[in-house]
Amino acid sequence: MALFVGVVCAGPSTELSIGASLFEARCKSCHEPAIERAPSKAALELRPRAQIIDALKTGVMAPMAKDMTGEQIEALAQFLSPGESSVNASASEPACSAGARIQSSPHDWPSVAFDASSSRFHADSGLRAQDVPKLKVKWAFSMPGGGQPIVVGGWLFMTNRGGKFYALDAKSGCVHWSVDAPARTSAVIVASSISPSGWVALIGAAATRNIRAFDAQTGSELWHSDALDSHPAAGITGTPVVSQATVFVPLTSGEEVVAMQPKYSCCSFRGSIAALDLRSGKKLWQTYTIDAPAHPTFTNEAGVMMQGPAGAPVWAAPTADARRGLLYVVTGDSYTDVPTTGTDSVIALDMRSGAVRWQRQVTPDDNFIQGCFANGPKVANCPKKLGPDFDFGATPILFGRPGSRQVLLAAQKSGIVYGLDPDTGRELWRTRVGAGSALGGVEWGIGANQTRVFVPNSDFGQMLNELALSAGLPSNPDWKMPGKPGLSALDPFSGKILWNVPAPIAPCHYAGDRSKDFSRGACVRSPSAAPALIPGIVFSGSLDGWIRGYDEATGKIVWQFSTTAQTYATVNGVAAQPGGGIDGMGPSIADGMLYTMSGFNGASQTGSNGTNVLLAFSVDGK
Repeated sequence: MALFVGVVCAGPSTELSIGASLFEARCKSCHEPAIERAPSKAALELRPRAQIIDALKTGVMAPMAKDMTGEQIEALAQFLSPGESSVNASASEPACSAGARIQSSPHDWPSVAFDASSSRFHADSGLRAQDVPKLKVKWAFSMPGGGQPIVVGGWLFMTNRGGKFYALDAKSGCVHWSVDAPARTSAVIVASSISPSGWVALIGAAATRNIRAFDAQTGSELWHSDALDSHPAAGITGTPVVSQATVFVPLTSGEEVVAMQPKYSCCSFRGSIAALDLRSGKKLWQTYTIDAPAHPTFTNEAGVMMQGPAGAPVWAAPTADARRGLLYVVTGDSYTDVPTTGTDSVIALDMRSGAVRWQRQVTPDDNFIQGCFANGPKVANCPKKLGPDFDFGATPILFGRPGSRQVLLAAQKSGIVYGLDPDTGRELWRTRVGAGSALGGVEWGIGANQTRVFVPNSDFGQMLNELALSAGLPSNPDWKMPGKPGLSALDPFSGKILWNVPAPIAPCHYAGDRSKDFSRGACVRSPSAAPALIPGIVFSGSLDGWIRGYDEATGKIVWQFSTTAQTYATVNGVAAQPGGGIDGMGPSIADGMLYTMSGFNGASQTGSNGTNVLLAFSVDGK
């Protein structure tokens, strides 16, 4: 099992004994020692128990725990996380004064990618480039996990893996409201008359694989859609996108983890995009990224019938092009050897009907399930022809003004950035900025202002090799190409690299993750998170917990802050909250402030401590 999750008190010895037996039978082969993205047992011991239970009940591990009783799940969680965690032990939710209302502002950051073109560039954020060197932490809020902060009208909306959806005051961190809403996506806030307040908050629910709509002012639920996929491993990771009163929802899965079981019939999931009516949540259409369902193929060594094609999950939010009436979607890898053209592709769908208008596959035969590598031992059900696991995980950007020259920009875990014709999908250029690996290359996002596209490159696999060698441990030959972690600026129309700044080697102080696997500890200098931009500055965070501001023209670092170099007294009552790595959807900038999660427990399982901290920066901390 590969728990993407680590409060509480030790349970009775009988429950610990049951949990130990369950771990030995179900989990040890992947977690001790840890395989690929799976956290080690030592790492899990430092995670809040609630996160382990959530992963088994509603997260990526739910399909592997589907035949376990609630008591068994509790016993396994108690075994894995036996200690009492001091973090969050005194957490409280300070309430904001009543009567505050959401008032739209030009300084808002309403969705993960900021605007319709998915640029992540805010031209009027209220934060000036000359003030960036003076940024200091104003307030902090402790929570387990966490998506990207979304800010509208002075209100900050935040989901997290503890199962709560918060509306906070963006200036102080006090709580307007919170509701129980397990979610794997960040929120998107839209103006709509369907809500009494005129504002709607949309999130993707983890357990039920559906979309929930709330009144953003009160937290009252307006509607929830039906489940958008019946596959037991299906999920929603990419944030929904709203355009012309339609909600577009990306569907992904954890089947490439579940498929590691010898008796699992690998594989049958197909990624998709579902379109919902904003007013009611009713499904309008659903288009699968693989055009035909799986069919039986052969019997594996355990006597189980295999199937395919499968895969092409949609990890990232799509980009809506209302002028052309197109929705641009990027997909992930294939789970089987059965050929398909839908994987590792950029696809344009008709926004009204869901019909495929064009499709560009960039990496054929990228066949992969977790634990399968060209070199070394393999788990059950590995495809015979293995691919490098080069999914697209970053939302594409439509660059250029409507009516003028435009290019669609897409970046892959291969470390390659593509420029495509948005009308036809024809490849205009491709540029390699890194070596690429199963966790990037380009992992979660890119950004663009009016003249450049900015690409954080992780090369996480190569960085693990670098750390292993420094600790006197063997490296992985699958990642033999030298890594180039760092930030690059490219010309959007030619792909020419204008500048590149390597990720600095810098100290960090996190624990409870892969750093425990190396005798000397580890600080992984991989900028995996999506960036955020204002005029003159590009903000980029990395797995070692540093967030930096780069000069857009030269790449010079003008501000940097280590989120792990101190602990934080949070507004919700945690006296010494630690920071950690920065991963996922990255920072947001609104109304003169910068917001980022530190300690996000992302796919890399690096730089996390089980409980994260939302940090709010302002000029001079005022």
